[in-house]
Amino acid sequence: MSRRFWTWRTWTGRRCVSLDSWTRTPFLWPLLPPSPPTSPTRGLISALRHEKYLISITVIEARQLIGLNMDPVVCVEIGDDKKYTSMKESTNCPYYNEVRLTRYCSALCFNVLFSILSTGTLVGTFKMDVGTVYSQPEHQFYHKWAILSDPDDITAGCKGYVKCDIAVVGKGDNIKTPHKANETDEDELEGNLLLPEGIPVERQWARFYVKIYRAEGLPKMNTNIMANVKKAFIGENRDLVDPYVQVQFAGQKGKTSVQKSSYEPIWNEQVVFTELFPPLCKRIKVQIRDSDKVNDVAIGTHFVDLRKISNDGDKGFLPTLGPAWANMYGSTRQYTLMDEHQDLNEGLGEGVSFRARLLLSVAVEILDTTSPEGRSISCGKRITEKSKCSNSSKNSTTKSMYFSSMECFSATGKIDEFFLFGSFLEATMIDRKIGDKAISFEITIGNYGNQIDGVSKPSSRKKKKKDSENEEEESELIHNSSDDEADEDGDLVSVSSTPPMKPVITDRNYFHLPYFEKKPCVYIKSWWQDQRRRLYNSNMMDKIADKLEEGVNDVQEIIKTEKAFPERRLRGVLEELSVGCRQRFLFILSQPQHSIPDVFIWMMSNNKRIAYARVPSKDILYSIVDEETGKDCGKVKAVFLKLPGKKGFGPAGWTVQSKLELYLWLGLNKQRKDFLSGLPNGFEEIKSAKMSHGLHSVPPVSLVYNMKQVFQLRAHMYQARSLFAADNSGLSDPFARVFFSTHSQVTEILSETLCPTWDQLLVFDDVELFGEASELRDDPPIIVVEIFDQDTVGKAEFIGRTFAKPTIKMCDEHYGPPRFPPQLEYYQIYRGNHAAGELLAAFELLQIGQGGRDDLPPLEGPTDSERGPILPVPLGIRPILSRYRIEVLFWGLRDLKRINLAQVDRPRVDIECAGRGVQSVLIQNYKKNPNFSTLVKWFEVDLPENELLHPPLNIRVVDCRAFGRYILVGSHAVSSLRRFIYTTPDKASNNWATAGTEEESDRDKKQKKKKKKKGGVEEEEETDERMLDWWSKYFASIETLKEVYDKELESEYGNFEDWLHTFNLYRGKAGDDDEQALDDDRIVGRFKGSLCMYKLPVSEEITREAGFDPNMGMFQSIPHNDPINVLVRVYVVRATDLHPADINGKADPYVVIKLGKSEVKDKENYISKQLNPVFGKSFDIEATFPMESMLTVSVYDWDLVGTDDLIGETKIDLENRFYSKYRATCGISSNYSVHGYNVWRDPLKPSQILAKLCKDGKIDGPHYGPGGRVKVANRIFQGPTEIEDENGMQTEEHLALTVLTHWEEIPRVGCKLVPEHVETRPLLNPDKPGIEQGRIEMWVDMFPMDMPAPGPAIDTAPRKPKRYELRVIIWNTDEVILEDDDYFTGEKSSDIFVRGWLKGQQEDRQDTDVHYHSLTGEGNFNWRFVFPFDYLMAEEKIVISKKESMFSWDETEYKIPPRLTLQVWDADHFSADDFLGAIELDLNRFPRGAKTAKQCSLAMIRNEQELPTISIFKQKRVKGWWPFVGKVEAELHLVTAEEAEKSPVGLGRNEPDPLEKPNRPDTSLMWFLGPLKSIRYFIWHNYRWQILKVLALILLLLMLGVFLYSLPGYLVKKMLGA
Repeated sequence: MSRRFWTWRTWTGRRCVSLDSWTRTPFLWPLLPPSPPTSPTRGLISALRHEKYLISITVIEARQLIGLNMDPVVCVEIGDDKKYTSMKESTNCPYYNEVRLTRYCSALCFNVLFSILSTGTLVGTFKMDVGTVYSQPEHQFYHKWAILSDPDDITAGCKGYVKCDIAVVGKGDNIKTPHKANETDEDELEGNLLLPEGIPVERQWARFYVKIYRAEGLPKMNTNIMANVKKAFIGENRDLVDPYVQVQFAGQKGKTSVQKSSYEPIWNEQVVFTELFPPLCKRIKVQIRDSDKVNDVAIGTHFVDLRKISNDGDKGFLPTLGPAWANMYGSTRQYTLMDEHQDLNEGLGEGVSFRARLLLSVAVEILDTTSPEGRSISCGKRITEKSKCSNSSKNSTTKSMYFSSMECFSATGKIDEFFLFGSFLEATMIDRKIGDKAISFEITIGNYGNQIDGVSKPSSRKKKKKDSENEEEESELIHNSSDDEADEDGDLVSVSSTPPMKPVITDRNYFHLPYFEKKPCVYIKSWWQDQRRRLYNSNMMDKIADKLEEGVNDVQEIIKTEKAFPERRLRGVLEELSVGCRQRFLFILSQPQHSIPDVFIWMMSNNKRIAYARVPSKDILYSIVDEETGKDCGKVKAVFLKLPGKKGFGPAGWTVQSKLELYLWLGLNKQRKDFLSGLPNGFEEIKSAKMSHGLHSVPPVSLVYNMKQVFQLRAHMYQARSLFAADNSGLSDPFARVFFSTHSQVTEILSETLCPTWDQLLVFDDVELFGEASELRDDPPIIVVEIFDQDTVGKAEFIGRTFAKPTIKMCDEHYGPPRFPPQLEYYQIYRGNHAAGELLAAFELLQIGQGGRDDLPPLEGPTDSERGPILPVPLGIRPILSRYRIEVLFWGLRDLKRINLAQVDRPRVDIECAGRGVQSVLIQNYKKNPNFSTLVKWFEVDLPENELLHPPLNIRVVDCRAFGRYILVGSHAVSSLRRFIYTTPDKASNNWATAGTEEESDRDKKQKKKKKKKGGVEEEEETDERMLDWWSKYFASIETLKEVYDKELESEYGNFEDWLHTFNLYRGKAGDDDEQALDDDRIVGRFKGSLCMYKLPVSEEITREAGFDPNMGMFQSIPHNDPINVLVRVYVVRATDLHPADINGKADPYVVIKLGKSEVKDKENYISKQLNPVFGKSFDIEATFPMESMLTVSVYDWDLVGTDDLIGETKIDLENRFYSKYRATCGISSNYSVHGYNVWRDPLKPSQILAKLCKDGKIDGPHYGPGGRVKVANRIFQGPTEIEDENGMQTEEHLALTVLTHWEEIPRVGCKLVPEHVETRPLLNPDKPGIEQGRIEMWVDMFPMDMPAPGPAIDTAPRKPKRYELRVIIWNTDEVILEDDDYFTGEKSSDIFVRGWLKGQQEDRQDTDVHYHSLTGEGNFNWRFVFPFDYLMAEEKIVISKKESMFSWDETEYKIPPRLTLQVWDADHFSADDFLGAIELDLNRFPRGAKTAKQCSLAMIRNEQELPTISIFKQKRVKGWWPFVGKVEAELHLVTAEEAEKSPVGLGRNEPDPLEKPNRPDTSLMWFLGPLKSIRYFIWHNYRWQILKVLALILLLLMLGVFLYSLPGYLVKKMLGA
């Protein structure tokens, strides 16, 4: 006999999959991180969880759009929401960066659809479901290219690319914008596509066939009143449902026909979708709906996950399913006009009842786009009488097909008789709300056993019986009631519910049913298709996954209890192995073709359904092979019932409705002889009196146990930590209630604590358990521990729940090692889905033998009193204690909020740990000085030697009011003291080898030499110091990421908590998942200080050190905390990826700096319509620490009308930085300069800083020696020599700077000093928690006012763009496509002209003249384009300032990559010009042109990444041939504005510096401008020999005519002799 645990939705440590409505279907579980269980019962607590997700989409640009004369617009669609970008005219490469669609949704079942439209015509689409995005790292795709395709034209291939950002944010997720390492990587299309990992770039078109055969077991979807009315008028009793099936996939939708009035509809239709394969939408949604004149209602929903019905491996297969029965679950079957659980029928949530089952199949066919057959969307081979087309959407069709019932029967398997048996061994923890009425339990499988609303018998059943016996058998599969079932060997009436029984009180909260020795049983006979083999395979893999997880958890527990640290890495590896392997196993074993529905257990009261539990049928399925048997078949399980639907959310769902000890067995009826073998032994079967006594195979209706064991349970409740804050004070008054079997006891109530130490032993006497002793020892029942908060008014509030198994000692066993006494263990407490603390306890179950309680281990203290005194945990179980001293550094309090509308004036801090503690001195006036006058205090306490068992340390801040009143301000619990344990420094590390840094300096010199050799053009530009500025250093640092951090400085230096820690003070009730409350809202202030814990006695070596101050304890060399005046200089460089605040998708940002009461608004310098503004500002603010230490840098959106909107803000604690040993006051520069852009900013020179550090750290040095050497603490550094200062004197500052940059190498006191830097901080908005609204690049310098004044602020003003002029000469074209046919001759020709523009300046495009009648594709132009533009060299962007419209208030500045677009067109005079081809050249990196037209080919563009590229900004002048559906010879010449003014040129061939006219052939002309020339070249040139022949013939005919004309007269003259 073995006991397992059922939970509300899962068991044995497997986390329930209920992130949200979309995740509540089992196929999206890989998107959820599994809960790492530390005990076999961790997964017992789980609940449905509602959550909202935020979907954010940004469209940046599009490229390579297929089409002519395009004015592209991008449409983004999520669900019913649509948003369009602005229209870009006449371009195939539009640049947007404007649309940001943000939508909240309650499920991740939406599809994201990108559509490109041009003048209303669809160019291409891209579809992806939101769940795919959420499964990505960081839950986003950032700057990825989406491939566009056209489902209507599957032969066309790629239609273009759209660059976009997609992010999906759930509660608690933080979306971080990835750092832009190199923009050229993002511009690469093929290597940066918007595709999940594993999806190939080249995808094929496929046809998805979803065949819908028939459905069974549909519920009533109308009232009986309506049925009676219809019967009275029509005279026929009709079924109360009109079903049809709706299929959705990848944004497409298809429907079957409606079957009127049928509980058993037969469709035999299919829905066909055309989509790319592999699809980016992973699920097919199949839904049975009821057709209604007013509103169609969902009956049930099933999701088909394509990943579970396919395999992409070497022996893979396309998605293939069935024909198989899909079981649908939802609300209870009883029809109501307003179904409160209708969401369950839509697939949102866990179904609480069987609704119907649908026979369907799914198949996929890869289309051959080259064959004409592959282009149609019709079915393959089909036999049909008529076509039934539904109102399906585009790209999906519904076809009728013939499929006989015999084929359907053979495809789904042989029907067999199954037997389900259940026995209720225990029913406890019944909620007191329903404890006053009789209670019964019902078990159902499908509609079998459902006595209230299960049977919907079809009215046309008699007609169907006449048709076919097979159809009769199938129709009765689901509708046989439990009243008319028959067994072969006699009448066997199914018993699906237990007899009603009145509950008995357990305690004030729960009741239990007095089953005791008599256990009720139920059994159900049902008929299903025999598909057990599929379930057997799932069970085998499920057991492998469980064994893997169990073994990994055991290893993790062993490692956790050890004190050595090398196992940390092993722990991480094991966690990855556990998560990865388990997820993969669970994914594989999830069987998509279940034939047997799940089993439901319902608790009934007053003939109403109260609470339920759902058990997968495969887990209780029997097999003669043990590995194939369900893991819970024939085993006693703990089942927790919960409320159905939305009632199970929140506090109502946390309450256990009932806890059952349940035994279940499911198998073939012919195998049921062993169905009782797993029950605890020692029972007698009681069979129904109605049954014949001669039938031995009749199952029992109850079991009577005559064998029972008596035990005593000892619950050693030691302490709990990090409990949920249930009171408004931010604390709780916790007590624990322990449940075991029908017994319950509570601990004492401890007031106002989140870390109670009960140290209490609870004794449960005379606990009766039924069964053999050996079975109980191997698998005892579980113990339920619930933690509550006691309130003075009202009932106690639930905090959390945990489960445990006791260690059992039988009466014949010795009470001693290794099993006894039991060790204290931590048990995770759960509140809903979330951890709510940990319980440290131990549980032992001691059998009471014949000698009674006297044979048990003795208890300390009397136990005869009814309530008795509080017994402590025995010495053998409580941990071994040692004496510790805890020193507390009291620094100060910050940002304390009002309490009861009154300000905090005289606060005090109380520290408590294990019942001992210390109090700080009273702050007399919090406003004037919030720091403590006495810094260090200590107290001694006895703590466990095992660090894992150390109790938490509680920090409480109280305000001392008049008349001796103390009001709690806030509290903080330090759960782990490990990081504050003092470790003595290693003395051996003080003796360092005298290794210098000569190698490093030599390496630097070599690198500089290499740079000079490689420099080229860059060297010429950078050599002049006057050309360099701060931005030069900034952009050079971005490339190396050396001094520009892509994160906050705090994350790089451990929040600057090297000796001063910040503890957040909490007050108020902690938020639950449903209340959307965050811990940040509970913060009422901060306590600054530190802790130091060490075991006594302390080593004398420490106290003997020179300068040791006993009053400061271990906190030596701590600076004073008196108020200090500081000059704070804030540099704001730029902001990136700001969230748009205006309707046009842009923002008008400006910076606001706030420190204490000082506020600086830079409102007048707002930057118009910019999401990536460059501020380049510095702000000086004088402040007094500690009163003004929290710096807030905000970015606001300027509005002409109304108040300005906050985009985002970041907060910096300057105090921790100021006092940190990392010296974050002013970054250490890598070079020491007195002039120029790299001037030394700190008022202290490097030598002064070094001397101060050596003095503060009590180390020897610095000692400067000859040859550029400096010695600090036995460490010798080598630095540059012969460097002079501003006075021409040799200086040692560079030597000191060398030591500072290597300060982390100094023993004992060394650490990495903060270098000169720029930090990148996220901007957050309190109204949108967890979602970055952009990032801001900045840094902060701090200078004490009592030190020398610093120099002026560094000039970081944005660089002004430089004016350039790009001169492009189009010389010739060749091999251009011939578009026109000659009217006279039929020859191919084109009237060629070239158009060009710079990206972003389409309105300034320029055209050449037209080369008419080109017969070979050759064109001659000699035409010059002139493009003036402003350019930022460092950012490699063109700057364009223009008004968006005539109504715009300001000009908008755009920064666009410098790209030259050249297009070749065919000119038409009476119609639109024809587009022939184009090429886009990135002026910073484009392939060098070919020298001749023959050498020019498309490979120059296709292999652009492999070929060397050039930059026009370095080369200045380039000439060559480039391909673009033809070839163009062009010359690019870049000049500055000054050079352009000195040597101006004209447009086209105009003055100044005119170009020669092209030497075009004589055919290049227009016929109506030179008709004679046109005749000469178009007619004479082609038909001259024909014309000559005609002229000769005419001449000959004329001569012949003259001859004939003159012949008679000539003959007469001859004859007459005239």
